[in-house]
Amino acid sequence: MKDLYIIGAGGFGREVAWLVSRINEVQPTWNFLGFIDDNPGLAGKEIDGYTVAGNCDFLNEQEDVYCVCAVGASSVRKKIVSKLSNVHFATLIDPSVQMSSLVSIGEGSIICAGTIITVDVEIGNHVIVNLDCTIGHDAVLGDFTTLYPSVNISGQCHIGEAAELGTGMQIIQGRSICKDTIVGAGAVVVKDITESDTYVGVPAIKIAP
Repeated sequence: MKDLYIIGAGGFGREVAWLVSRINEVQPTWNFLGFIDDNPGLAGKEIDGYTVAGNCDFLNEQEDVYCVCAVGASSVRKKIVSKLSNVHFATLIDPSVQMSSLVSIGEGSIICAGTIITVDVEIGNHVIVNLDCTIGHDAVLGDFTTLYPSVNISGQCHIGEAAELGTGMQIIQGRSICKDTIVGAGAVVVKDITESDTYVGVPAIKIAP
């Protein structure tokens, strides 16, 4: 069993703790030691039966431990990971996930229950794929991308680094979304997004300034 901390004691962090327990039910893998959170008000508190062990400075002092960052906001997750220097990054995949052997998933990524990933898909480092997503053939997801629940990515799509795709959004075949872009819940992307900004609606358009 490998020692594991989850960074982020919020709602998604608690969901990832459940994911870890589901992995261990199938194959004992992780010794979950608790949450890491930089909110000083949470230090030492018990959440869903697990202790908030400390902050990122505490984590950097530990020896031979694994962690994942369960913070949904891509830009915040990227900043947190940049502060870590003495840890290994776990890759957590729920046992219910269906995917081919032709899928690559980077370190620190989290793939949640009910997701389907088909063939020749590349998923970068520290990516979050939340519940019930689908990712089609030849798709590429850059580092720190976040997919909120029920996102549908069609084949041959390219999602840039640290993009955030809102709950229930869809992107049609062969389209690209550039880095640091936010696409709102329920939006449908039908053409390439080449300018980093926030996009909403059907079809997805940039929010007016």
